[in-house]
Amino acid sequence: MVYGIIVLKSTMKRSEKVKGKERVAEKKRQYKTVGLVAAGVIIVVVILLFLLFNPFVARAGDVVTVYYTGTLDNGTVFDSNMNGTPLSFVLGSGQLIAGFDEAVTGMGANDQKTVRIPVEKAYGPYRTDLIHNMSRSIFPANETPLIGEYYTFRRSSDGAVSRVKVLNVTPSTVTVDENHVLAGQNLTFTIRLVSFVKGSS
Repeated sequence: MVYGIIVLKSTMKRSEKVKGKERVAEKKRQYKTVGLVAAGVIIVVVILLFLLFNPFVARAGDVVTVYYTGTLDNGTVFDSNMNGTPLSFVLGSGQLIAGFDEAVTGMGANDQKTVRIPVEKAYGPYRTDLIHNMSRSIFPANETPLIGEYYTFRRSSDGAVSRVKVLNVTPSTVTVDENHVLAGQNLTFTIRLVSFVKGSS
């Protein structure tokens, strides 16, 4: 009987030791998991910070200089400065269409890419409400407006400059189209970033 009690006590001690080891092992696993998660979070944060503040790529506010060629969906080249003077502008300032700004953002010096810019991020859809019948008197008396030609006017209401295309001419009226010549078009640009200067912000 005494022997049985001793054996029981010994078994209980071993059981407690096993449970203790299991608890220690579980804590180690938990610490390891927490450590891996923390390391993953740190890596993600570092990557995000690098992407946001990477000094080796162009960001909004930087002065960028680029060469580009723009084509329509049918392959027609509508603009290019590849054999001329590179274009300089402040990235993200609204000087160029949104899709072009987005394409240059993140590029490094001497990087080149080809991007297709949808209508919405180019010159917008073609709008029939921008077609107007106007008095012939908007043109000087000695000038005859020609159908298909573009003319530049300064609006008296706000001083804004408007470039219009003449669609029709009568003795008393002129029908003009204020849509941008590339309105309603998807655009494809091949862009090469020559250089950039970091902005002050």
